Amino acid sequence: MDYYYVNKNAQSTGEHEVHQSTCNYLPDSNNRIGLGYFSSCVEALREARKYYNNVDGCYYCCKTCHRK
Repeated sequence: MDYYYVNKNAQSTGEHEVHQSTCNYLPDSNNRIGLGYFSSCVEALREARKYYNNVDGCYYCCKTCHRK
């Protein structure tokens, strides 16, 4: 299981990216919300939708959940 975060700052295309805690592109600590431990990015995105309607997985650490 991995720990996931969602970026408080939206991308230029409007979505808030979800990242694993080990991601090289993890936002600064003041720009992210901890989502918790999940067995997949799908579960993490579901949790992130409680904060933001438009979420997407990071291309680098959540590739299977990345759409845009």
